[in-house]
Amino acid sequence: MKKIAKLTIYFSLTFVIIFAAVTGIKFVSLRVEWASILPPKPETSLSLLIAAAHWALSLTLFSTIAISLNYAVRRNVFSLAALICTITLSFAFSFGISTALEQWKLVPPAQTAGIPLGEKGLILSNAINSSETAVILLNGTDEPLGPRVIAIPGQPLTYQKSAAEGFDLPPVPFGNDTPWFLNSLIIDIRLNAELFQKKYSQGFFSYLFYVGSLIFMLCSLGYLLKFSVWPLANLFIAILIFRGVLALNTFVNSAEMQEIISSFLDGKLPASAALPLVYLAFGILINAYSLLVYAAKRRADDDI
Repeated sequence: MKKIAKLTIYFSLTFVIIFAAVTGIKFVSLRVEWASILPPKPETSLSLLIAAAHWALSLTLFSTIAISLNYAVRRNVFSLAALICTITLSFAFSFGISTALEQWKLVPPAQTAGIPLGEKGLILSNAINSSETAVILLNGTDEPLGPRVIAIPGQPLTYQKSAAEGFDLPPVPFGNDTPWFLNSLIIDIRLNAELFQKKYSQGFFSYLFYVGSLIFMLCSLGYLLKFSVWPLANLFIAILIFRGVLALNTFVNSAEMQEIISSFLDGKLPASAALPLVYLAFGILINAYSLLVYAAKRRADDDI
């Protein structure tokens, strides 16, 4: 029981620290990104903080499970007890924070009318790199396809009566230099966070079925943390596997794959239920295999 109590404390502290740190970093990132077009009002900050927390929840869940399972293996916590403890805590924290964030949206400042992005002469440019191409909307967001001025570094200003006029702009004028692997990770985390929100809005049982099956499968992968005798190497292996699960989650839940799965199932099951069922089946297979290995080792020890 002491080991389970320590695992509970370790999981809780890890979750809180990672969630608070990631939320803070994401909030600052969003605040800097929107500072040039959104005025610093309470409703703006609240909306950005809620968005940052939703994004952080997805990353925190995956990270905390991997770190906590690694801790359980290092401390020789009984596998079944560690599995039950980690699953329970993961779902409790995930559902609790999702509920808190949804309730937080009901705070009056978050319900205020949308803030206009700008008036006449609004400048659209990369907030990170001021040397990029800029587009000045002469009539603002009221007429986004109307008259505009194009400012390209090293070239004179160009006037357009409308966006319909052909003009070759440099590729991706508002992009950034984020490495592709980091950018793909950020996108997958965001899509997963949006899926969590969607399942929560559909009701408790929908959230339980999807998020619960995902947590069950991730926690079942704790058996792979015994791959080698080096705990740090096992942790990196778990992180790589969890990254693959996150990418698979994004791929399978894309609109195109959902259509393919729906046509394959031919109405026998909802397409959205396919992936959670795969998670459940895979988790059960891993635990069954782990149990058989454990029983075989016990029998070999008894024979000796």
